[in-house]
Amino acid sequence: MPLLPEESQIHESVQGPRATSAAGRTAPTPRPVPGPRPAAAPRPGRPGPGSARPGPPVQRTPRDAAKPAPTPAAGTAVEQPTPAVTPSAPVAPATAPSAPQIQLIPASVEGALDAAEEAVDLLLDSGRAPGDILVLTTGEQHPWAAHELSFGDAAYWAQHEAGDDVFYASADHAARAAVRPVVVVALNGGTDEQSATALPLAMGRAGALLIVCGDPQRINSVLGAGV
Repeated sequence: MPLLPEESQIHESVQGPRATSAAGRTAPTPRPVPGPRPAAAPRPGRPGPGSARPGPPVQRTPRDAAKPAPTPAAGTAVEQPTPAVTPSAPVAPATAPSAPQIQLIPASVEGALDAAEEAVDLLLDSGRAPGDILVLTTGEQHPWAAHELSFGDAAYWAQHEAGDDVFYASADHAARAAVRPVVVVALNGGTDEQSATALPLAMGRAGALLIVCGDPQRINSVLGAGV
């Protein structure tokens, strides 16, 4: 029996998978696909997902510095802060210059000058500068002083003012001599009255040390038994 044209067309449409719905039928509504679970609410104090990253910590300021100064009301006197008082160093009371140290070298009248020379040599060997030393004689002049005075009094005292060498002078001229750190006195003659005058003057010219070469009893009678 021969096929009708309509039946052949229907047969051809049936071939293949049934992917499409028949004409005129409504396609079934697709079931919803479950999506991602909603994010949980962030805990207090923790940034949630997608939030901006926290910036660097803000530097804290002292509590007192952070508080603004109160603004005084109109007509109110502003009390100025009292400046801190720094205690000043105590002022040392003015004291009289200390007396020089006294050193006694026993010697006879004839050997007093030699003892004074030895004392000068020891001072120079210990590091004393020559200009620090003044030598006074109560009797005969030192040979150096006698030689220099032969060129005139002005030239002689000019060397004393220069202060660059040991200076020798008579105890009678001790008041004219300037102060030097060390004074050496040779009791090589003169009266007790001259020694009583020369030794206090020599002590006044000695800045640190007074060396007296002579008879200990004679020296103690002038300067005191504690010497």
